[in-house]
Amino acid sequence: MPRIRSAKKRLRQTITRTKANRAQRSIIKTAVKKARQETTAETVKAAASALDRGARKRLIHPNAAARRKSRLAKKLAKLKA
Repeated sequence: MPRIRSAKKRLRQTITRTKANRAQRSIIKTAVKKARQETTAETVKAAASALDRGARKRLIHPNAAARRKSRLAKKLAKLKA
């Protein structure tokens, strides 16, 4: 445990931010999982939106978000064809 006051504050901030980031990453994962299970235009759109939000907030890497969006779109196009 930190002894210095500023280090104690940083620890408190880190714990708070970690909880928030973990919750947001969970929302992203759930949206992607739902889109993969039942691939419809609505679920893919919701997942893409969640991925974009996560990438913008740097919860996941922007390239990882783009890759996942691409795979979902590809799967949706395959089902429509």
